[in-house]
Amino acid sequence: MRHPDQPYHHGDLRAALLERAVEQLRTGSPADLSLRRLARDLGVSHAAPSRHFPDRQAFLAALAAAGWQRLDAELAAADPGPDAGLRPRVLALGRGYVRFATTEPALLELVFARKGAGEAPHAADAVSGPALVVADAQRRGEVVPGDPGALATALWAGLHGVAALSVSGALPGTDVDALLVRTVDTLLDGLRPR
Repeated sequence: MRHPDQPYHHGDLRAALLERAVEQLRTGSPADLSLRRLARDLGVSHAAPSRHFPDRQAFLAALAAAGWQRLDAELAAADPGPDAGLRPRVLALGRGYVRFATTEPALLELVFARKGAGEAPHAADAVSGPALVVADAQRRGEVVPGDPGALATALWAGLHGVAALSVSGALPGTDVDALLVRTVDTLLDGLRPR
């Protein structure tokens, strides 16, 4: 039975649950997330989340999908656009990616864990920034011909590697931005037409 001071309805409970979960991930891990606790934090009954998420797995899958969308939006905001040139664009995307990884490490971990379980969108579909940059650069002759998605995946893997290493603590005392610049220059050298 619902307690009188726990409303059943909430303006946008689904979005509120996802946002509150992102907040909790900043101080915890995906294993710490509890729909019951999130409901309590939002002042709704413990059963209210079930209207949007049939179980914890569905909730985590939705949270991972929201994480992809958030990352995509941050990369789009970081991209200075085609007129900036290839190197500045890739550096901006890399810096945006590292910023996201260091700000939301548990969310990024969840995104990749859910992807591994086949429950999150495919990276190439969800994070379009690198593919757009590669396609633009191909049109200008700055990047070798080929499937822009496949080339962008290689580029993205390098950016993800720098972000993952910076979050993991494996780079104590390392200037992460300098590492990012070296990584981008190396990757772009490999993508340059010969």
